[in-house]
Amino acid sequence: MSTHYTVTATPQAEESGSVALAVASLPASYGPVAAGEAARISALDGAAGWTAEAIKAIDGGASGIVVVNPVPENTAALLNAAEARGVAVVLDQRWASNPGLAGAEDAVRTVAGRAAMLDTVATAAAGADPERLLTEHLAAVVRVTGQLDALRVLHRGTHGYTVSARLANGAPVSLQGVLSNSRPAGVDFRLYTDDGAVSIAVPEPLAAWPAEVRATGPQGEILLPTVYESAHRTTWRRLKEHLDAGTLPSDLVGFARLTESIAHLS
Repeated sequence: MSTHYTVTATPQAEESGSVALAVASLPASYGPVAAGEAARISALDGAAGWTAEAIKAIDGGASGIVVVNPVPENTAALLNAAEARGVAVVLDQRWASNPGLAGAEDAVRTVAGRAAMLDTVATAAAGADPERLLTEHLAAVVRVTGQLDALRVLHRGTHGYTVSARLANGAPVSLQGVLSNSRPAGVDFRLYTDDGAVSIAVPEPLAAWPAEVRATGPQGEILLPTVYESAHRTTWRRLKEHLDAGTLPSDLVGFARLTESIAHLS
């Protein structure tokens, strides 16, 4: 029989990660904490200091931790603590956690050797933190393409950024960040190949709006199957799978690589 896990969330994590909604959509897996009971799962906001807060949660007896939209931090101490106690730590990332990116990953990597250029634009509301937007943007791109080479900031300001990079085959990459209320928040990709393209549109994780992935080639355009599940719900379902199986996710290891890439941006 599947184990039922109790959940507690900080107010910031509840707001940014829609924790109550995600947990309520998985009633056989999670539930609220009863009076006098210690929660098995802790949900934390990924603002500065989140790794220290996660270690505190582990010391307090948490079996699993969800971190919503983490900012770049050194995860080495947290990784050691999680492995020593067997605690599953998953990252609920704004766009990288969208379930539609699994199909996008396959579509992009199938044609990676023939890639000619990748153009991608991330949009957030005016006044948002451009550094955090870049982290969320780059996390989504790296999930789809794998590690990028020669990352370089061309422009960075209060209204956004322009970053260049290269794919594994040497093809150029352009990452544009836009802080504006004139277009909906989300991230779009367009990978051009020698005979076609792959386009990806990832919405905000506020509801089960699906990512759209389209592959274009000599045969025409194909819309990949859509997945009607929010990034938040996918993260919680994935955590449950690790908890039931007794396995540890690789989120912290991947995020360490992302943090290192951002730290070396020039």
